[in-house]
Amino acid sequence: MNKTIAVYDTTLRDGAQAEDVSFSVDDKLKVIGALAGLGVKYIEAGNPGSNPKDLEFFRVLDPAEFPGVKFAAFGSTRRRGVPAAEDANVRALLTARTPVVAIFGKSWDFHVREILKTGLDENLEMIRDTVKFFKDNGKEVVYDAEHFFDGAKADPDYAFRTLEAARDGGADWLVLCETNGGAFPGEVADFTRRAVERFKMPVGIHCHDDGGMAVANSILAVEAGATQVQGTFLGFGERCGNANLSAVIPNLQLKRGYACLPAESMPRLKSAACFIAEVSNLGLNKRLPFVGDSAFAHKGGMHVDGVMKNPSTFEHVDPESVGNARRVLMSEVSGRSAVLAKLRNILPDLAKDSPETRKVVDRVKELEHQGYQFEAADASFELMVRKLLGTFKPSFGLERFLVTAGRSNGSGPSPASATIKISVGGREEIAAAEGNGPVDALDRALRKALEVFFPALRDVRLTDFKVRVLDPAEATAARVRVLLESTDGCGLWTTVGVSTDIIEASAIALADSIDFHLLKKGEASCA
Repeated sequence: MNKTIAVYDTTLRDGAQAEDVSFSVDDKLKVIGALAGLGVKYIEAGNPGSNPKDLEFFRVLDPAEFPGVKFAAFGSTRRRGVPAAEDANVRALLTARTPVVAIFGKSWDFHVREILKTGLDENLEMIRDTVKFFKDNGKEVVYDAEHFFDGAKADPDYAFRTLEAARDGGADWLVLCETNGGAFPGEVADFTRRAVERFKMPVGIHCHDDGGMAVANSILAVEAGATQVQGTFLGFGERCGNANLSAVIPNLQLKRGYACLPAESMPRLKSAACFIAEVSNLGLNKRLPFVGDSAFAHKGGMHVDGVMKNPSTFEHVDPESVGNARRVLMSEVSGRSAVLAKLRNILPDLAKDSPETRKVVDRVKELEHQGYQFEAADASFELMVRKLLGTFKPSFGLERFLVTAGRSNGSGPSPASATIKISVGGREEIAAAEGNGPVDALDRALRKALEVFFPALRDVRLTDFKVRVLDPAEATAARVRVLLESTDGCGLWTTVGVSTDIIEASAIALADSIDFHLLKKGEASCA
């Protein structure tokens, strides 16, 4: 059995069709750099015939900068009644100057009649003619059989005839597309196996996730003989998205022995996912398998105790194999084992019964009684431990601050301003800033003052802000807990602050966020 799988990434085309995603030309080049760095073999970069942005992108793309990558331009079969050589959209694909062209055609007779409004035989000729045109022009042709599985269930004879037409035109790949995302794994495996056995040539799989089975469908197609797997790196795409390659790849490579990426690339999977999520302006879903922050997070006492004794009790792969890390969450269901596990990540030499461990456990209980919660605030937990045990000194002192808020006239956010005074190594700095609300103003003022001493803080920004009232019965005198998520474009961290004053709680969390960044900035770098 051929154990080498060609990974074909469609993030820049399918992914760009996702809601809330819009790649600039520069964004596309950054994503390509991340994918190429992993060793992805095929990158589908867009459709030069569909929009000016993609046309401009192909003009500036220099494939020589990414050796080892085969770039593909994407488009459809020719129009009915127009020879491929005379079809403007078909010819536009040649302007992309890519070695690979991906052509999609209809495999479902329903679509041929209702969407193309043409005959079944004419559709076969459209496929054959278009594929042959690009082969005659020296291209590697990936034929995407759109709606193949729906077509195969409705009229299997015709669906397979469309594949024959692509083969007869000279296609290098026959890719079976599960376009509606509603097929079941058994169906995908069965039809893929039949295609592999019938055509004796390279077959690929392209799945959508409308039924939540795109990853499973992709894996079963590979086990049925497909040797190319298509998807987007983080799973986003049209509607519910495409097969998530950051899950497909490690499942196939780490668990099934297929070669998808160079072995040395696998530990960079998470950093690539973080980078692509940042460029896509979506943020990395913490619950993504393998690469999400919660993928190896343990909270229940039994789980923590088990994973500390033997990680395989609650982890299906080694977190480091994909560049992730084990996290132990602090909560009301955590015991001393959880505290010790978190402490070992900070101070590896501490013993379970040491005075330092008992001191931390007591402090955690005291702070949780006050309303602190460290389950989702690892950064604040680490700072608390280091301060308590005398291994950390804050980078700055927050001397005082004043925040004032106005009232909007209804045409925009409520204006706010903040003035802040900080001290660093005996030097003082005062700064003022305006923001869209008091917390935003406070954040801007604090970073403005600190950037005088720490220019790298220009890269730090808030990505999430949550407030919870802890004592509802106390009404306006209630304590509140503020959780802040921050990023420097490389990593994410969360801090917490508690007070009866929401601004003070925010200031505590903001100060922790900056202190944590300054503590960690020399320990790692973005991949």
